[in-house]
Amino acid sequence: YSIFNRKERLLLVFLGTFAAFLSPLTANVYYPAIVELSHEFHVSTDLINLTITVYLILQGLAPTFIGSISDVIGRRPAYMICFMVYFAANVGLALQNSFAGLMVLRCIQSAGSSGTLTLANALVADLATSSERGSYMGYATLGAFFGQAVGPLIGGLLNAALGWRSIFWFLVIFSATVFLIFIIVVPETCRAVVGNGSIPPQKWNISVLGYLTGRRFLQPNPSIPVPESPRAPRRPINLLGTVQIMFSKGAGCILLYTGFLFGGFYTQIAMVPVNFTEHFGFNSRQIGLCYLPFGLGCMAAALATGKAMDWNFQRIAKKLNYPIVPGQQNDLSKFPIEMARIQIVIPLAFLGCVTVVMYGWMFHLTKSLAAPLVLLFFLGFSLIGAFTAFSTLLVDFYPDSPGTATAAANLLRCWMGAGAVAFIGPLQAKIGSGFACVAVAICWILSSPLLWIVWKHGPAWREERRIKAE
Repeated sequence: YSIFNRKERLLLVFLGTFAAFLSPLTANVYYPAIVELSHEFHVSTDLINLTITVYLILQGLAPTFIGSISDVIGRRPAYMICFMVYFAANVGLALQNSFAGLMVLRCIQSAGSSGTLTLANALVADLATSSERGSYMGYATLGAFFGQAVGPLIGGLLNAALGWRSIFWFLVIFSATVFLIFIIVVPETCRAVVGNGSIPPQKWNISVLGYLTGRRFLQPNPSIPVPESPRAPRRPINLLGTVQIMFSKGAGCILLYTGFLFGGFYTQIAMVPVNFTEHFGFNSRQIGLCYLPFGLGCMAAALATGKAMDWNFQRIAKKLNYPIVPGQQNDLSKFPIEMARIQIVIPLAFLGCVTVVMYGWMFHLTKSLAAPLVLLFFLGFSLIGAFTAFSTLLVDFYPDSPGTATAAANLLRCWMGAGAVAFIGPLQAKIGSGFACVAVAICWILSSPLLWIVWKHGPAWREERRIKAE
């Protein structure tokens, strides 16, 4: 399936997750400065929250183009586009002096950073078979959720020490560093361009080290003779591919449920500054620290869920006498991959419903700081664990266009998240945090039958797509 051995694949996935760190870092580094920005531009915090809404709208839209481009011309060119747009937007944000400028440049910043998470998942599809994809997907999303953990902390420290502009100058320096690493080191992995890695890419698509050494920086394992693999079928860039996946059977149900899940997810992280300022009188530095348990829960979920998915895949394969050949892609036409992934999601979704209700009421029932922080950890663990499993299932559904499939998930969850963030502030002001969180849990419960539908009908729908593609 891939000429790269395990260590080389882990290195590539690590670099992909290092780049994916940019997207959640950019979103979360901003939260501790919300109150200061409202004072700076003389607007309400609800208006500043609108910059989060437009950020999420573009975060959903931009990967639809990047994912489709990367599936056809390669991962490296798509990464370069993301980095250049992102770098320019951060320079503009650090220099601008108006609320309108903040709003517009946050949109451009989102367009640049959001594609990196989509590309990290596509990188996993290039390198890992379905039997080991869970663990690699966990590694790929680890950096993204590390951004959930340290983004608010970095933002809080920078804002308190140097002011809100220093946040964007930090992002300028960090993105430039990652950009250089990718230009110098990372080879092309897209299967439509290089097959299993044995076919040379276009000359303009070779890393700097590839030019300097006259070969790929990462070499195939010399002890294993690997014949040259044909490229995956080349297709024209289909900018409507994301929409087609959103309205397809099976994938559409998964995407809709993920949208509801992440709508609730974004409402909770957006309201952390308000909740902890009102109830504990925290400043931006202290609010940044409050995000740390949430981010740590996200990181733990990415690793634990990945391992659990691989374990469950192998358990079901053994039960069904389904052969697994290491290093080769498995034929999933007769394998219940929907069941294997959704079995991991169900307990996580239940934990998320219970946790979000407890978290909302905890501010009214106790003055303890530890209680909401512990619940933030479990909230992050449950929601991101479920999201990791869904992301893996989408790649299983569309192994030849993983960038487009991941972009479809990104589009729906971000747009539904944007609507939820715009709605949660006025709702919580009217009915309180406890009932607002109950409303979130009810939405999750009412949308849960979508999981049963995919579990029951998913294999038949997947076979329909396979026959239609042939």
